[in-house]
Amino acid sequence: MSSLNLDDFSDLIERPDGGIRRDAEERRERLTVPPGALGRLDELGEWLAAAQGQVPVRPVEHPRVVLFAADHGVASLGVSAREPGGAHLLVRAALDGESPVAVLARRAGVPLRVVDAGLDCDPALLPEEVTRHRVRRGSGRIDLEDALTDEETEAAVRLGMRIADEEADSGTDLVVLGDLSVGGTTPASTLVAALCGTDASVVTGRGGAGIDDLAWMRKCAAIRDALRRARPVLGDQLQLLRAVGGADLAAMTGFLLQAAVRRMPVILDGVVSAACALVAQRAAFRAPDWWVAGHDSGEPAQAKALDRMALNPLLDHGVTVGEGTGALLALPLVQAASALAAELSPRAGEAAG
Repeated sequence: MSSLNLDDFSDLIERPDGGIRRDAEERRERLTVPPGALGRLDELGEWLAAAQGQVPVRPVEHPRVVLFAADHGVASLGVSAREPGGAHLLVRAALDGESPVAVLARRAGVPLRVVDAGLDCDPALLPEEVTRHRVRRGSGRIDLEDALTDEETEAAVRLGMRIADEEADSGTDLVVLGDLSVGGTTPASTLVAALCGTDASVVTGRGGAGIDDLAWMRKCAAIRDALRRARPVLGDQLQLLRAVGGADLAAMTGFLLQAAVRRMPVILDGVVSAACALVAQRAAFRAPDWWVAGHDSGEPAQAKALDRMALNPLLDHGVTVGEGTGALLALPLVQAASALAAELSPRAGEAAG
């Protein structure tokens, strides 16, 4: 029996400081730029002030991109445009600075961290600091078997919690959270469908790499079969992650929960991080107050999950590549909001207020 109970996070996670947010709103009303003129940047600045517990807000100066990597057994069904077991190639491209998220992170001066939760490759192919966290080699085929064992599920969640603690302890003040996976949108969509009570066809998208109609039908069938296995364990988030999640999804769920405990804001990327956020919300209803949705990936399961959590994406640029790219594109907006909230001056005669 697992010693970990995700429901315990409900008592550990508090909302961002409502009093501080009201103070930030009042300060905003006294600035030279009229209230509302900066649109959602005002809202973001107030959210950050509440998260930080101070007015004026501190500018976001130490963000980090954190990507959890894994392969999923369900990819063998042809539900992804990428080769099964090929997630290590995505990791290598990110580490070599050749992937979209790596290029953007480098241009923005944001450190990028990759965590191998469940890659299906020889660990020698990648640096030890990436692979040393691995919970297992690949995840089970969720249409007919569990993704993980009980022990692996707990280990993966605790891995995510540990990474969140490491980031908070190192001074990271905002995390851009994403995944590097092959087949990951299938378990993610399954989790969303299960938690939202919808059918497979409602949540099945084309994935970050894009799939044709035949692959879409195979993916829809895989999600349908996985849903049959998910529904009996809906009341237990750990068992749900074990049955139809994966090492990366369990780790990201643990990361999101512990980041909220540590009062560390997170920008969510696409459908995988949204699905993990939805699982985390089931465990701790206050947790979504610590997250913002970076962008609309066009995946129907992501839209369903964000709607359930009342999170409105910051961007809609049609970015489907995944890998944290869309969320990283939203980071400058959040940084701009914090800088404006911190540095704009009050109107003349009100500076002392």
